[in-house]
Amino acid sequence: MTETRPETPDGTARPRLGVGMVGYAFMGVAHSQAWRNAPRFFDLPLDVDMAVVAGRDAGKVAAAAARLGWRDAETDWKALVARDDVDLVDVCTPGDTHADIAITALRAGKHVLCEKPLANSVAEAEAMVAAAAAAPDQVAMVGFTYRRVPAIQLARRLVVEGRIGQVRHVRAQYLQDWIADPSTPLSWRLDRTKAGSGALGDIGAHVVDLAQFITGEAVTGVSAVLETFVRERPVAEAFTGLSGSGSTSGATGPVTVDDAAVFLGRMSGGGLASFEATRFAYGRKNAIRLEINGSAGSLAFDFEDMNVLHFFDASEPAVTAGFRRIVVTEPEHAYVAAWWPAGHGLGYEHAFTHQAVDLVRGLAAGEHPTPTFADGLQVQRVLDAVERSAADESRWTPVTTSTPAAAGTSTPTPEEAAR
Repeated sequence: MTETRPETPDGTARPRLGVGMVGYAFMGVAHSQAWRNAPRFFDLPLDVDMAVVAGRDAGKVAAAAARLGWRDAETDWKALVARDDVDLVDVCTPGDTHADIAITALRAGKHVLCEKPLANSVAEAEAMVAAAAAAPDQVAMVGFTYRRVPAIQLARRLVVEGRIGQVRHVRAQYLQDWIADPSTPLSWRLDRTKAGSGALGDIGAHVVDLAQFITGEAVTGVSAVLETFVRERPVAEAFTGLSGSGSTSGATGPVTVDDAAVFLGRMSGGGLASFEATRFAYGRKNAIRLEINGSAGSLAFDFEDMNVLHFFDASEPAVTAGFRRIVVTEPEHAYVAAWWPAGHGLGYEHAFTHQAVDLVRGLAAGEHPTPTFADGLQVQRVLDAVERSAADESRWTPVTTSTPAAAGTSTPTPEEAAR
């Protein structure tokens, strides 16, 4: 980031941040939009240069680069990492490649943003945290993007301010229906060797992270059940986003991950928690539902109505008490001032932009923006405990806590300053 280029109207030079992204499918598209939009809506201290994107197919990655706004394309991620014009490596690939790419990038002196879950196993996640600890001048951040939804930021703020008191109950669900139809074809997300786990890691990881982020507490133990409802599916010919077309030959292949995960948990502050993750909930497209009950009030959120947070203040008189519906679109709310007038809601893609903004600002300030790889490892430990419990007749299973010494280890932080 030593090169500077005049970018502001008055000619002020900003250091350049060269970004290289590995992977250009669903997450790659979302991250590309974030890198394009972040400097256009937010005043950033660094000049973001979308230098290069990598993918295995030369024709497809070149087309993706042109469509998504990248200057160049590579067919080898190692070549991308080695480039002098890349300061930050953005990992948007299946989980089985995360550790290799991230560790290589950190050792090459690059910053890293890695999609969730951090890895496919605790051992891989520990190796990634160790690599980050050995590179204290580099940022190593994991992409739990839903933290950057303004309503989630407000929920965290209300907890920090003591508005709901001591946390007693956490209820967290992530419900989708995109594979409820048995004819939906196989994808890498249904292959354990690539995805690590199914609904548990793909979407359950998100609600584990959100529960810990909002409450400021950790999940300390679990009792779990995992289930696979459809064990054979058509072999996929092509995929776009989450959907695809199956083989016309009639070939099928095994599903080697869980379709649904349900588990009870205990929070570090003593509260009880319940979690559910499934991709078999017909009618639920992206329902991230959280309710947190405390000694002084409650919070409730559903991502399918993502600009709204419900808040109950138990100190109000019973005659008028009730859940308050807060439309989280005021300029005083986190990130919102950079966008539209009050009441003009934000969408799924905006959280990715907020993630890029916080990452760039953290880099410029010499800070380690959260969630760090250490935070990602904590979630991985919860997922591991869930799998071990489910394999052992749902026995109560503590979440392991030993962690390599790590730079940037963090606990959930309060809401970012409203922007």
